[in-house]
Amino acid sequence: MPFVMQLQDSTHSQTFEAVTAFVGEDASGSFGLLSGHARFMTSLQIGLARFKEEDGWHYLATPGALLYFDDNVLTLSTRHFVIDDDYTRISRILQEQILEEEMALLQQKQSLRRMEEEVLKRLWKLNRPGG
Repeated sequence: MPFVMQLQDSTHSQTFEAVTAFVGEDASGSFGLLSGHARFMTSLQIGLARFKEEDGWHYLATPGALLYFDDNVLTLSTRHFVIDDDYTRISRILQEQILEEEMALLQQKQSLRRMEEEVLKRLWKLNRPGG
């Protein structure tokens, strides 16, 4: 007996009506879900998950996601997701996304560091005699 999987991100959603298995990874390791599983909630790690439909396995790349399974409905909420049947192609897409996110994070850290330096300079000037 299949279950429903609902994927949603900040720009769109997608529903799969006949999923027979889901395999993902959270902080405790890899796990699988089948129809009839007890209510379950976890945070997926950044990376690849996979799910099975009648026509075979499909790969799902996310930068992490909140997973909730209840009453044979699996809901995944994430910032962004990509689905593909080709493991090599989706792995490349995921690597590119990870690199983009790492670069954005690095730029944010550098910007914060510059702001901190400016604030410290201004505080130093204000605390100087005659400042």
